[in-house]
Amino acid sequence: MKPEIEYSDFEKLDLRVATITEAKAHPNADKLVVLQIKIGEETRQIVAGIKKTYSPEELINKQIIIIVNLKPVTLRGEESNGMLLATDGPILLVPDKEVDSGAPIS
Repeated sequence: MKPEIEYSDFEKLDLRVATITEAKAHPNADKLVVLQIKIGEETRQIVAGIKKTYSPEELINKQIIIIVNLKPVTLRGEESNGMLLATDGPILLVPDKEVDSGAPIS
């Protein structure tokens, strides 16, 4: 396990529900997919290492949980502006019922 953190550290995370609108295999990586996601009215791109478990086609319209307020990074030439939450496997963490895209997680 990782060390304990203060509640104030957790409060810094902006966790939200997002809906995947497009998905494609990363052109320069075997395990990565490039996702276009909607967070409310905003559209972003994220790159995720989930290709081992999910084909791009099955990700379309899936709701996921993301960290919105991470600084963007470039992964093998593709910008990623957020991070989805998943377990080892990887298995996506998803809401058990459909909710509005952009809904905050608290």
